[in-house]
Amino acid sequence: MDFSSIRKLITRWCAGEENWVDTRTVYIGNKEPPPGAEAYIPQRYPDNRIISSKYTFWNFFPKNLFEQFRRIANFYFLIIFLVQLIIDTPTSPITSGLPLFFVITVTAIKQGYEDWLRHKADNAINQCPVHEVQHGKVIRKQSRKLRVGDVVLIKEDETFPCDLILLSTSREDGTCFVTTASLDGESSHKTYYAVQDTKAFITEEDFDTLQASIECEQPQPDLYKFVGRINIYSDRNEPIARPLGSENLLLRGATLKNTQHIYAVAIYTGMETKMALNYQSKSQKRSAVEKSMNAYLIVYLCILISKALINTVLKYVWQADPDKDEPFYNQKTDTERQRHILIRAFTDFLAFMVLFNYIIPVSMYVTVEMQKFLGSYFIMWDDEMFDEELGERAQVNTSDLNEELGQVEYVFTDKTGTLTENNMEFIECCVDGYVYVPDAICNGQVMPGSTSMDMIDSSPGPGGKVRQRASLSLDGLYEYESEELFFRALCLCHTVQVKEEETVDGIKMGIHQNKATSFYISSSPDEVALVEGMKSCKLMMLLSANEEPVLTVWLSTGEYYLFCKGADSSIFPRVISGKVEQVKAREGLRTLCVAYRKLSVAQYEETCHLLNSAKLALQDRDRKLAEAYDLIEKDFVLLGATAVEDRLQDKAADTIESLQKAGMKVWVLTGDKMETAAATCYASKLFRRSTQILELTTKRTEEQSLHDVLFDLSKTGNYKEIFLEICRNCSAVLCCRMAPLQKAQVLIKSSPEHPITLAIGDGANDVSMILEAHVGIGIMGKEGRQAARNSDYAIPKFKHLKKMLLVHGHYYYIRISELVQYFFYKNVAFIFPQFLYQFFCGFSQQPLYDTAYLTLYNISFTSLPILLFSLIEQHINMDILKKDPSLYRDIAKNSLLRWPIFIYWTFLGVFDAVVFFFGSYFLFNNSTFTSNGQMFGNWTFGTLVFTVLVFTVTLKLALDTHYWTWINHFVIWGSLLFFVIFSLLWGGIIWPFLNYQRMYYVFIQMLSSGPAWLSIILLIVISLLPDVVKKVICRALWPTTTERIQVGEHTHTHTNTYTHTHTHAHIMHRSTCLHLHTH
Repeated sequence: MDFSSIRKLITRWCAGEENWVDTRTVYIGNKEPPPGAEAYIPQRYPDNRIISSKYTFWNFFPKNLFEQFRRIANFYFLIIFLVQLIIDTPTSPITSGLPLFFVITVTAIKQGYEDWLRHKADNAINQCPVHEVQHGKVIRKQSRKLRVGDVVLIKEDETFPCDLILLSTSREDGTCFVTTASLDGESSHKTYYAVQDTKAFITEEDFDTLQASIECEQPQPDLYKFVGRINIYSDRNEPIARPLGSENLLLRGATLKNTQHIYAVAIYTGMETKMALNYQSKSQKRSAVEKSMNAYLIVYLCILISKALINTVLKYVWQADPDKDEPFYNQKTDTERQRHILIRAFTDFLAFMVLFNYIIPVSMYVTVEMQKFLGSYFIMWDDEMFDEELGERAQVNTSDLNEELGQVEYVFTDKTGTLTENNMEFIECCVDGYVYVPDAICNGQVMPGSTSMDMIDSSPGPGGKVRQRASLSLDGLYEYESEELFFRALCLCHTVQVKEEETVDGIKMGIHQNKATSFYISSSPDEVALVEGMKSCKLMMLLSANEEPVLTVWLSTGEYYLFCKGADSSIFPRVISGKVEQVKAREGLRTLCVAYRKLSVAQYEETCHLLNSAKLALQDRDRKLAEAYDLIEKDFVLLGATAVEDRLQDKAADTIESLQKAGMKVWVLTGDKMETAAATCYASKLFRRSTQILELTTKRTEEQSLHDVLFDLSKTGNYKEIFLEICRNCSAVLCCRMAPLQKAQVLIKSSPEHPITLAIGDGANDVSMILEAHVGIGIMGKEGRQAARNSDYAIPKFKHLKKMLLVHGHYYYIRISELVQYFFYKNVAFIFPQFLYQFFCGFSQQPLYDTAYLTLYNISFTSLPILLFSLIEQHINMDILKKDPSLYRDIAKNSLLRWPIFIYWTFLGVFDAVVFFFGSYFLFNNSTFTSNGQMFGNWTFGTLVFTVLVFTVTLKLALDTHYWTWINHFVIWGSLLFFVIFSLLWGGIIWPFLNYQRMYYVFIQMLSSGPAWLSIILLIVISLLPDVVKKVICRALWPTTTERIQVGEHTHTHTNTYTHTHTHAHIMHRSTCLHLHTH
């Protein structure tokens, strides 16, 4: 159920906005308007605090306890603990209360520490100093104290503390340049404009005299839309109204660049900023392992209830005989005789529940928490995932999903900045059907006798040939008008600026040989590449600072020229002549088309009038501007096109190929055009030349077979399901022209198979996709750090994804699967003898083990070995995991936590328990068990069973260990030694704080008996034998790929031998890929 609407209504009501409207009025400087201008209605807005933390100092304990007791195991043990306090039970409340307290405390400390880190991050942002203009002076205040209507001063390289309306800048034209990498993933410089009537206010004193108000829409998550107007009051009777649009709105998180300072007014603050509204709330992600744990827990709860019910029924069957119900040595009191039988039965049922409650492994949850938290440091400590250029290591933001890295089935990746470097390089340009290449590069070789830029024949053919027809000389002279117009358009139609040294995300730009040098910045990296390409060819005769990147008017010899530069999808429909087919043939690169149109003086004046009228419109401004542009941008003559290349990241192709061999399907989701994205997919080996391509587009009409099929199916109502079915059967999918929200919507995690999905991206436009996927990974790239901050894991480069999944993910899943199964196994082996013991004690609820053993079994005696195993176990060398990605398939689809394996571990625990109990029972038939004829009692019997139990489950873990270090030896043998020493001290010393000491001298007396030693050794061997035999037989007859490698490692066989053996087992899929093209 979606409670967003209800939450919004509550928020509005709490803010005192009962009469909620779709617009808001903001008074600049929070000053009242002049008398008689309009009614002054102050409104309440949230402060500028950003809150990402979960707890506060006051609600941490109640809220954390509430969340922890929502877990079935914790709530169950709480009920058991309360039952032990209320009624007379066979065990002490400490046996349940102490483990529960330990689990709750450790979990609370972990979650409190993580939330403290979130508080630190919030405080760093909320306490950041900002400069506010008050009464003609600039004062410093914390960001969190900023209010709607405050006028702030922002200096160069400072980040905007909230959403602002630009009033004036240090530039004479009233413009400023901004990078929005933390918002939309674009690190290029965008141009924003001050309000025309306020750009003359350049001092603090000027703003003290400003009387104005802003009417605008309520906060919306759309980053690219803003509608409002500013009313400026002067001596006139009526205020001056000017429209406000997205070009006047500065968004929180963006950074001021190449402008000394600006003045702006706060319009949206805190959690109402577009940045805060644009990202969906971070839902709690649960791994497949955790879901399996909960399912197993329910099964064991059913087993527990069944055991308690069976014992309760059998107890009253046993007590049907009066002699057994009330023997002479245990007479009932009058109160007991008067109690109703149903009350007595229910009390006995609860007592049996308490007696058998240890079958539920409450300590497993805290062990899993510790394993995830400590295990996450292995990713952060991995030197192979350290990037020297950025000086960054991999980061773990959410340790709860470590094992999910080993279960990924679908990888959804961004293209620009993720697969590619987001570093554009000018490759070639096509003018009048001919291709210009810098230094006449052909097939990677510089052509002999070429100058700075020569023209080669664009027609396919063997070799490359320099054409001398229209060679460009170094002095910038052109032989033909088309070349002159083309290159002049490139020199004029851009937003490139010159910038000195600058730091972007910690990387200094504009530094060459430790000296500051100038470099170019622009609203588009493509434009920087083009200008640098022109400069390298010595063709930059003019560097313009045009504010309009697409449309430029140039005056020459009394004629007006309208130049237009844009994507082919936008230019081609507006072209009436030119060599379009030659430009279309240049596929595989990022292309921008250049066109022009001659204008008469009358047409020019009409053009200016249309644009000015549309810009001043207060209603439907976007529609009117679009209509004006449609009337102006038509009847173009195509001059040519430019081509830039965004190179692949290092080892990106190898990473994708490894992921596909591991059985993962890779989808590329990008906002780029299909031809460019397809070329990247071929270069990264996502697509092969032999791949069958299915295209679903809205542009092409000649290849609409797939679209027609889906359209017909839509009539039956199964359009979405059929479409997803087609996508799931494809080996790879490419989705183009994707909006940020569409990237999140395309995820198929809700399909019937419920596959585990992973999303990876480097820009803030990938955040929604990262939050939606089961596992979200952010790349610390050139598009800001918003993706890295909102992700579950962050890596410096795309190539590090290979080791994170194939090695770390593989290890995490293997370790935690063994941990979960082992915990259930050892608890079954622990408590099932207690169940059997009731058949021999008249169902009297007599415990088999001492209270100390019951309490410390899971906390001390058997906890550290499995914790260490789950941290450092390596069943296969990591080099082999990297070389052979197909090993990832062995653990796919939660294969180690399936029901058959769970049932096997459970029956193994039951078998061991039967051996422990009946083996000790039959050995105890000889009443003269000691050499002096002394008989052993029931506590000695329970101690013997417990000793065999501890040694068996510990040695079982030792047999499963493949990676031995001194730490393993210390912990495994040390835990057994600790058990022995504890038992000797617990039973060998009279402890003054105990009212009674039933274990005094019991353990020492047991060890003094030779038959007891023989029984312990014999029962341990018998218990471990079936599992060993089963493993030997399975490895010999049905070995898995992993087991073959383990045998090969032990026999020092070369890895290549294995590779030849297992390649025949690979499943070959028909390679089919799908192109998607959306708008």
